[in-house]
Amino acid sequence: MNNIASDEIVVGVDTHKDIHVAVALDSLGRTISDVTVGADPNGYKELLEWSLALGVIKAFGIEGCGSYGHGLAQYLKRAGYNVIESTRPPRKGQRRLIGKSDLIDAEGGAREVLSGKATATPKDSSGQVEMIRITKIAKDGAIKAKSQTMITIKTLIITANRPLFDKYTS
Repeated sequence: MNNIASDEIVVGVDTHKDIHVAVALDSLGRTISDVTVGADPNGYKELLEWSLALGVIKAFGIEGCGSYGHGLAQYLKRAGYNVIESTRPPRKGQRRLIGKSDLIDAEGGAREVLSGKATATPKDSSGQVEMIRITKIAKDGAIKAKSQTMITIKTLIITANRPLFDKYTS
């Protein structure tokens, strides 16, 4: 088990498009409490206030830091908390044995952090790397749009009536 003081807690979060489900564990791995919040800045604030009321926060284990958990992870990092990316739960085999629920997934994220299994720090969304990522996304979208436009124009020319076709192809 990681070095964690008796008054410290670890919070695991199962993230979704519209809601986030969190479970807090004490230093012995006992479940203290759980909460469901909105996946928006008000929900992030509510989750942090809920966590602070439970004890000293050692870390947050958040699943999906590159997708649905991105906003929450960045919010907590900017607030100065230790955020660790937990892995998504297995989908087959073991998953059938323990069941599937958002609370189980959130608790699993907290247990990964508590045990030291999860150690990855989510990517930062500031600085030059983020600017390059956003520029690449914009460029890729523009290239795709240009290609789709060319395909559409060619299709319209080919399927146009004969006089119109001859006018633009001669």
